[in-house]
Amino acid sequence: MSHDGIGPRAVLRSVAFLTAGMLTVPALAGCGSEDPAGEPLAGADVAAADRSDIADGGTLRWAVDTVPDTLNTFQADADTTTARIAEAVLPSMYRTDGRGRAVRNADYLASADVVDTEPKQVVVYRLAQQAVWSDGREIGAADFAAQWRALSGKDTAYWTARNAGYDRIEKVERGRNDLEVKVTFSRPYADWKSLFSPLYPKEVMGAPDSFNDGARKKLKVTAGPFTVDKVDTKEDEVVLTRNPRWWGRAARLQKIVLRAVPHDKRVSALSDGTLDLAEIDPEAARRITVAALPQDGNTPLMGPEADRSAADALHSWAVANGSDEDAADEEISAREKLRKKAEKYARQQKALGGFEVRKSLEPAYTQLALNGAEGPLSDERVRRAVARALDREDLAGAVLKPLGLPAEPVGSHLALSGQAAYSDSSGALGKPDAKEARALLSDAGWVPGGPVKEEKDSKKDEGEEAAGSEADKEDTKDSGGSEDSGDGDDGTYVVGEDDGRNHGTGDGKAPHDSGTGQLKQGGAPAGAYAPKGTAAPARADTAPVAKDGKALVLRFVLPSGPGSKTLETVAGRIAEMLEKIGIRADISKVDNDSYFKDHIASGDFDLALYSWPATAFPATDARPVYSKPVPAADGSLNVEQNWTRVGTDQVDQLFDQAIATLDDSERRDLIRKADSRIWAAAGSIPLYQRPQLVAARKNLANAGAFGFATPVYEDMGFLKKSAQGPEGSPGAENSDSGS
Repeated sequence: MSHDGIGPRAVLRSVAFLTAGMLTVPALAGCGSEDPAGEPLAGADVAAADRSDIADGGTLRWAVDTVPDTLNTFQADADTTTARIAEAVLPSMYRTDGRGRAVRNADYLASADVVDTEPKQVVVYRLAQQAVWSDGREIGAADFAAQWRALSGKDTAYWTARNAGYDRIEKVERGRNDLEVKVTFSRPYADWKSLFSPLYPKEVMGAPDSFNDGARKKLKVTAGPFTVDKVDTKEDEVVLTRNPRWWGRAARLQKIVLRAVPHDKRVSALSDGTLDLAEIDPEAARRITVAALPQDGNTPLMGPEADRSAADALHSWAVANGSDEDAADEEISAREKLRKKAEKYARQQKALGGFEVRKSLEPAYTQLALNGAEGPLSDERVRRAVARALDREDLAGAVLKPLGLPAEPVGSHLALSGQAAYSDSSGALGKPDAKEARALLSDAGWVPGGPVKEEKDSKKDEGEEAAGSEADKEDTKDSGGSEDSGDGDDGTYVVGEDDGRNHGTGDGKAPHDSGTGQLKQGGAPAGAYAPKGTAAPARADTAPVAKDGKALVLRFVLPSGPGSKTLETVAGRIAEMLEKIGIRADISKVDNDSYFKDHIASGDFDLALYSWPATAFPATDARPVYSKPVPAADGSLNVEQNWTRVGTDQVDQLFDQAIATLDDSERRDLIRKADSRIWAAAGSIPLYQRPQLVAARKNLANAGAFGFATPVYEDMGFLKKSAQGPEGSPGAENSDSGS
């Protein structure tokens, strides 16, 4: 999951935790296509090149978010860098193709088939004949068996983050020869292709100590095109080198250096020549795009250049208008600082000319989460009203159209366009309709023009509880007097008034009366009030709604820090949409590092934005995200990863059926039915597939915005000078130097 950058789980299936090349927007179900899965909205953008055009050697310096705390993807603190390393150095029986579907990895697996279903499901894996670990030992049944035992959940000495699928295995044994592995399941398991990817050697999985500690900082035995050379926490980098025992297509690069660089420092690192590849934000993408434009003297001033121009004008004005000498000196100093800033900016822009932006859509989507555990959103009618107030096309367009990416709203919680299980099931909720949304609110008792009681001072001071929550359900006291603040705006809640004081102000305070116990009525002359407690008539369809003396105010929690601008834009638009049906969204920014732990996971929000990855195995991977919370033995609520706390028995049953259904077509139908029920419950509303923007050195091939596809690490590299075109490319020397 991500708050538009970081997912609740760095790798959905690995961690119990907690983003040109475009294709035409496909015709989906109902638009002439028989397959509702359609096509991916955008393809990979990796500057594809033939291996013969790529130089042998060189070092790829690739920005990552972290140096991981563990190299074991099955531990709770594994992250996206852990997964990236595993892809490059460990076997995976299956990988993801450009449509987000699992495909056999021929480097390791000659074939895999379900050979029996009665009385038990049996899968036989036939391994590639040359597949060996880096110590020369053949990959075989002993490795499969060790991984099953470690992840089955039966031995609590193993500190595992997940055991989905492995807990359904009855036994793992050698087949007819050393290249065969026979896996027998105790219960049918449709997502068996998700298992043993990655596969760790028995040296890691064979004992709790080696699993828990031995694979955290080093992997002595690997089996991929690269090996782990070192994990350097001081230099904040992980170094991967070519595996001399790799039997597949030889890696073109000599090294891959995964370097931890914060997102707000990546432009500097790219321009300084210390990175070749980095995922970036839209602002950085614009800078790189501008840097690639011809500099003909007509390019408008941007950034510090514009600042310096303004400073020059200000200084000239100061001198012309007789500013004193000290003021002039201060202006000169300010000009000098801006001059240096502008020069640095110009140097960076020149260096950025050696890069290009490669873009696609991540295999992840951003959603609006509605906390259904308590407060107004515990009522399904209110959640559905919020959902039907949203113009998801507008929200997707606001994020994706400026980037030149397809702006199609996501129609499924469980898959993305192009994936086998995808179907637009949003119709189960209904199309955007403000009138219907207001009717749902009215049915739930939230009506326009309702009286609003005064909140106690303690509540106003806290300013954190969402109106209508259980914490706010306390008696309030009306006062018979009136007190004039003298500033012309005493905070009185004005029903039907559209001056912005009633809702959407973002000041952290819920609407309340001024202490008079009375409400101003829109259009009434000054000083004219209705009898105390009288509901004021709504002047417009957008009048705020109230119930039991409280306005409907929802606390909208967002993360702060770098990368949150997109979420701010989306949240602002959502707040405007909710305002039109009488709901105020009180936007609250919280510390980025504590966003999930202290707010999302703990349920301290009404509305929130974060992202979920879409995998090739939704029956397994999405179940804990949407399963119905159940009481734990200690009296707490076990929500797994369902942070909206909204779930139904029917959804759980459909997931259970899908996991046990081996027929692909039947399983897809069950997953789509489950998705329809999830839409109807309105606990989370998918908005848009996340943009994937990657800055890549122009002469770097087969790397960039991968979209759905698993990267092919052995094919990455720098183009030979003869393949770079007549002008070559800045930074091409990196392909030869091996720096």
